[in-house]
Amino acid sequence: MQEIPGKQPSFTSLKWFNFFVYGTVVLFTSFFPLYLQIVGMNKLEIGSLMSVGALVSIIANPFWGIWSDRYQNIRRIVLVMLTGTLVLSQLVFQANTYEMVYISILFFYFFQGPLFAQSNTMILSYIDGTSLRFSSFRLWGSLGWALTAILAGPVIEWTNISVLSYLFAALLCAAMIALVTMPRLSHSIGIAPLPFRGMRQIFYNPFFLCFILFGILVSIPNTMNNTFVSLYITELGGSKTMIGLAVFLSSILEMGVLVLCDRFLKRRISVLLGSLALVSGLFFLRWWLMADATTPLQVALIQVLHCITFGGFFYVGTQLTMLLVPRPYRSSGQALYTLTWSGVSGILGGIFGGWMYQNLGVQVMYQSGAILALFGTLGFGFMWLFVSRGSYRPPADPEDPASTLEADEDRWNSRT
Repeated sequence: MQEIPGKQPSFTSLKWFNFFVYGTVVLFTSFFPLYLQIVGMNKLEIGSLMSVGALVSIIANPFWGIWSDRYQNIRRIVLVMLTGTLVLSQLVFQANTYEMVYISILFFYFFQGPLFAQSNTMILSYIDGTSLRFSSFRLWGSLGWALTAILAGPVIEWTNISVLSYLFAALLCAAMIALVTMPRLSHSIGIAPLPFRGMRQIFYNPFFLCFILFGILVSIPNTMNNTFVSLYITELGGSKTMIGLAVFLSSILEMGVLVLCDRFLKRRISVLLGSLALVSGLFFLRWWLMADATTPLQVALIQVLHCITFGGFFYVGTQLTMLLVPRPYRSSGQALYTLTWSGVSGILGGIFGGWMYQNLGVQVMYQSGAILALFGTLGFGFMWLFVSRGSYRPPADPEDPASTLEADEDRWNSRT
């Protein structure tokens, strides 16, 4: 890595940058549905609007990835994305017709949707060649997410929901200030802008496709909950402060779960599949409890399970993808896994969740989510049984036919 003048201040700026970026996102995901409800949208319209981001990200992620690689100045690219997010967010809040809201949100998601991926790449580029670990910067993001949620709730409660646009703008401006104080990088580690070149080979792997399918079943109700939990709390008589508390409790413990998984969970297909079935079962329990909740405090406490369910599922799923897909196609495998979790499931969860909430009620929405999670749990359980009985043999690495993914497991475990 090229020597960066003022290295320590730049790393401090990186941490604050992550703090403010995550803070802006939690404001949007947790409180924006309330704003949409107040301006007159019903549940189906809110779900459809929030699901647009998943659709736009399919185009936006490769677009910004290509420009980052071509321009070789990811810091400036992220600054452009932050500026676009700031301008378009204000257009969204100022729009006075549904048509203008939808148009503004489309362009907003084009800038905001890939922000996490590009920011992570920028941070990895800065710490490349140093002894620092990405997890320390991710921790600051989790702190920004949790603290912003619990502090924003009372502020919105004491004023009104219109203050959300000012809070959003303030945090974005703080992130931009932290960004411009960092020195320019002469290189970027980059990410593959077109990560789907190995997709044909992946579709010849039915075991991995089953893993993706069951993952979609589990992730759809998670999207429903993320979109509508704030509306659920207010309908039960909860305040904006209670919404912030629910988000705080669900996110503050997530980093601890990730650290424990990284330290103690063995990287073997059978162990990871068993863990995935267990986490999916906890998802089922979580949604069933949500359907039976009668007070906003119950909802907030049930949200604590988020740190285990979402944190555990995404961590284990990422590790499994590395072991179920041969080495040359792992970038495509990770892209497909992320796309199905945040893309396909985001679209289906937003639209169908909104329809059920609007026409059948929130209890039916959560009960339906519990049933989907139960099917996912049974699917992962059968996959675990299949592997445990020795009926599954991982595919060989096409670049080294003598090597199998079982050997990769052994090498991986020997390092950990």
